[in-house]
Amino acid sequence: MTEVVQRKLPRWRPLASPLTRRILAVNLLAPVVLVIGLFYLDHYKQGLVRTELEALGTHAKMMAAAIGESAVFEEERGNIEFNHDLVQLLVRRLAEPANLRARLFEMDGDLAADSRGRRGAVGLVHIEELPVPQIPKWSDRLRLWLEHVTRWVPADDGLPVYQERLHHRAGDFAEVMSAMAGRQDWGVRTRPIGGLILSVAVPVQHYKQVVGALLITTDGTNIARSLFQIRIAILEAFAVSLALTIGLSLYMAGAIARPIRRLALAAERVRHGHGSNHSIPDMSARKDEIGELSLALKEMTEALWRRMNAIEAFAADVAHEIKNPLTSLRSAVETAARIENPDQQRKLMAIILDDVGRLNRLISDISDASRIDAEMQRIETEPVAVTAMMDALTEVYRSTTADQGLSFTLERPDGDPLMVMGLEPRLVQVLRNLIANAISFSPPQGTIALRALRMDGMVRMEIDDQGPGIPSNKLDAIFERFYSERPEGEKFGTHSGLGLSISRQIIDAHGGRLFAANRPEGGARFTVDLPTV
Repeated sequence: MTEVVQRKLPRWRPLASPLTRRILAVNLLAPVVLVIGLFYLDHYKQGLVRTELEALGTHAKMMAAAIGESAVFEEERGNIEFNHDLVQLLVRRLAEPANLRARLFEMDGDLAADSRGRRGAVGLVHIEELPVPQIPKWSDRLRLWLEHVTRWVPADDGLPVYQERLHHRAGDFAEVMSAMAGRQDWGVRTRPIGGLILSVAVPVQHYKQVVGALLITTDGTNIARSLFQIRIAILEAFAVSLALTIGLSLYMAGAIARPIRRLALAAERVRHGHGSNHSIPDMSARKDEIGELSLALKEMTEALWRRMNAIEAFAADVAHEIKNPLTSLRSAVETAARIENPDQQRKLMAIILDDVGRLNRLISDISDASRIDAEMQRIETEPVAVTAMMDALTEVYRSTTADQGLSFTLERPDGDPLMVMGLEPRLVQVLRNLIANAISFSPPQGTIALRALRMDGMVRMEIDDQGPGIPSNKLDAIFERFYSERPEGEKFGTHSGLGLSISRQIIDAHGGRLFAANRPEGGARFTVDLPTV
């Protein structure tokens, strides 16, 4: 025995919805890529370094020209010497406004002047100005945090480390040696505590003769500040895009996931509910795919309820119709067992045979009716020529009813096959049922008229008889299951009352319409409309 497990859907939680999480994950991908970019600014940083080196080079050339013009003198023996007091003063005065460090090296490699030094009795004394103590601002803390976070990014690998010494010589800097050879050169180094040291060396000339080299250095404060500003801009853009992304994602989740969730819960209630009072929410006003889904689910649910109600009603009707001949059979069999009169026994046996035949017809028609829907869903339709079909049926019934004195007429357009899409055997079954019904109600020597024509994009087939017609209040009831109103004198039980119901069921499955009416001149008219190909 199979156990049906009833699964309950969990309560709705916006952020717990898998669809919401997927929407957030997809939409957050772009902001995450953006914020990752703030760690990798090599190209931008290299541009800043080049700009800073060019500015240092210009400043160094101006300082070298000033020193070469005013602080160099030529001795009587032809030797060119620096005026150390003036050189020290010039180097310090020219470097301090730009917050640079300038060092002048003589041709023998000794340090002649340093902007951060003073010449005293024991030689050049290095002076380091301490920063003014300040309370760190939030921007300073953020900058330090960003520097700490981005320190692991291998942006400055491979650069030499700058080492501060008490007495530097020209050989400590490769760019200074290049400047003593008459070429301007630059160098980029890293500090042990982090950050860059940029340096530019230019030759100091006196009448085109190189008399020394000027080295200007600066730390990467400007570069770090520029990188910090661009990272702050990226963080601001990330914050705005993150807020917009989360807001839009939650909106999309509410506009997509929540309605789908409502539809799923409604379907769950319909599945486990009792009765047809549970309905699917109508979201067709949205004018989108979810609206179409809700409309389709709503129509599907209503169709299922109609089908279930029809099945229940059909089962009740079948039980009622089968019970009557079974009751008659039981009474006849019980009576036949008690009587001994041969004539009465023969009458009872005839009743039993009629009831058995009636049961057989009922079961055949019930089986046919229950099989039609499934058959129409499985089998693919094909083009059917209505003209040829009605020609064949007219000839068949002219031959088989010749002894009854009935005549058949057929009106149809010449040269037009009147093509429809359908199952030809089922359409033939409908026409045979309607013609058989017309034959049973037609008077002797009556005429049955068949007609086929086009009308408003439909193919119309009409079957007319000259019988008594149909009561005006029964024009639609005659298509109900087991409805039977037969002509006087016809043997009871000859028809099951399912013929017209099966015919309408077949035509409905073809997307057409079957209805009845009374002719003004007398008799009934059955009309079948089918869509044309």
